[in-house]
Amino acid sequence: MSRTIRLDAVLVQAVIAGALSFSHLHDLAEAAGQDGWKAWAYPISVDLLLVAAWRRMRTHADNRPAWVWFVIALTASLGANIATAGMLDLGDVPPWLRILVAGWPALAFLGGTLLAHTPTAPAETEPAPIAAPLTAPDPDPAPDVTVERAPEPAPDPAPELPPAPAPAPEPIPAPAAAVAVPPALLDHARKVADTHHATTGTRIDTATLRARLGVPAPLADAITAQLA
Repeated sequence: MSRTIRLDAVLVQAVIAGALSFSHLHDLAEAAGQDGWKAWAYPISVDLLLVAAWRRMRTHADNRPAWVWFVIALTASLGANIATAGMLDLGDVPPWLRILVAGWPALAFLGGTLLAHTPTAPAETEPAPIAAPLTAPDPDPAPDVTVERAPEPAPDPAPELPPAPAPAPEPIPAPAAAVAVPPALLDHARKVADTHHATTGTRIDTATLRARLGVPAPLADAITAQLA
């Protein structure tokens, strides 16, 4: 029975990108004076540090150290890709780049050691259940002894109090003295009342009439009484 091999686009893209990055790192290391097998070891070191940091980010809760070394390895890979794309003369590599390439093995060794030996947070263990305290059995209850008591005498009835006096009637206020209303003011008030009734459909009250005419309260009451 034959097995069909299906190519994954993501896997093919990863292989192509890895091969190109591997080649660029090799060319940069060789141009910086690392010839022979050493030039091939540099891309392996960068890619392994990149993969180790990525795996630690996925499997551990504390991702800060892994992120630091992932960024360092990614910077080294991207820097080699850009430098070999014509941005740098590989025939005349500057001294600072030679120093970075020569110091990379120590940096990669430090990063790999820290990623492999950084302690992880211990898993939280569930607390053991607390056993219920052993209680001694209750002793036998004492026998119920009922003591008969003599009936208490009924209390004497309270003496009846005399009824409270009825409240005195409130005094009826005396009617206010009649206020004389000038005929002209009464005619004007009647026009205001008619206008208010035609507009609102209700009779005008004393407060509204007083506000419209601007007269004192007793005079407004007298006018309202005569308009009724």
